[in-house]
Amino acid sequence: MSQPTSAGPDVLDALFAVIDSRQGADPATSYTARLFAKGAPKIAQKVGEEATETVVAALAETNADLVNESADLLYHLLVLWAAKGVQPADVYAELDRRRGD
Repeated sequence: MSQPTSAGPDVLDALFAVIDSRQGADPATSYTARLFAKGAPKIAQKVGEEATETVVAALAETNADLVNESADLLYHLLVLWAAKGVQPADVYAELDRRRGD
């Protein structure tokens, strides 16, 4: 099992804040800004690609590959949330609501 790091769930909120701040930034200098410039349909397509890569990593690759692909998936999902105006707190609230199910 890997050693715990100082990173925790708050890293998603911090990353979301950085991602959200890139809306309207120069696409020439920011990958995130390039994604925003392409629009929600392209971002959603990228989420789908990353989800597929995560599944492949889970089934046929190493745990390190799964970790890397999971990070890519989460990043692109956060970009999609920002593009659509969804706040992480809204998703967290929905997850909390489902916790009792």
